[in-house]
Amino acid sequence: PRFEDGASSAGTRVSHFLPTSRRIVQFSNGKGPGPDARIIYIDGAFDLFHAGHVEILRRARELGDFLLVGIHNDQTVSGKRGAQHPIMNLHERSLSVLACRYVDEVIIGAPWEVSKDTITTFNIWKVVHGTVAESDDFQKEEDNPYAVPKSMGIFEVLESPLDISTSTIIKRIVANHEAYQKRNLKKEASEKKYYEQKSFVTGD
Repeated sequence: PRFEDGASSAGTRVSHFLPTSRRIVQFSNGKGPGPDARIIYIDGAFDLFHAGHVEILRRARELGDFLLVGIHNDQTVSGKRGAQHPIMNLHERSLSVLACRYVDEVIIGAPWEVSKDTITTFNIWKVVHGTVAESDDFQKEEDNPYAVPKSMGIFEVLESPLDISTSTIIKRIVANHEAYQKRNLKKEASEKKYYEQKSFVTGD
């Protein structure tokens, strides 16, 4: 990894995007939960926000009255997925999620484990997770980040409407880039051959 221009030792790029309270408010719908609202909680990295994210958020929102989304910080995502992740930083990911019509509020830098304190503080009615995910931690018997909501009987796994993940998006980009490079190399070789074989043509 390169450490120029403020790059981190983890290898992820550092954005110079500077969020302000007003900018964050502009992305939010500004509505809070009602006194008896059924608050649904879903968390994740939400990197390279895509159609798969939108659809699982839609499904989650349909279960209750208010959708709260927890977004893990950059260090957590890097630790779980590798040094080259996330592609977008925490603030960029947060604003991408906030801009989604199904989201009511986000927790910026949400903890990896959903604790009893988090559930109590935000009055969470149900915690959900999609079947399409970058890791299977939500299915583990030990070190499960959803152990507390599971023990409380408020955890539910939702069938993800689309089989799309950030990893598949990245693989698609890389594959297209490689195809583009091969096409250009072939074109350059053809042009080089043409000029090498080119000969002078008289005007007679």
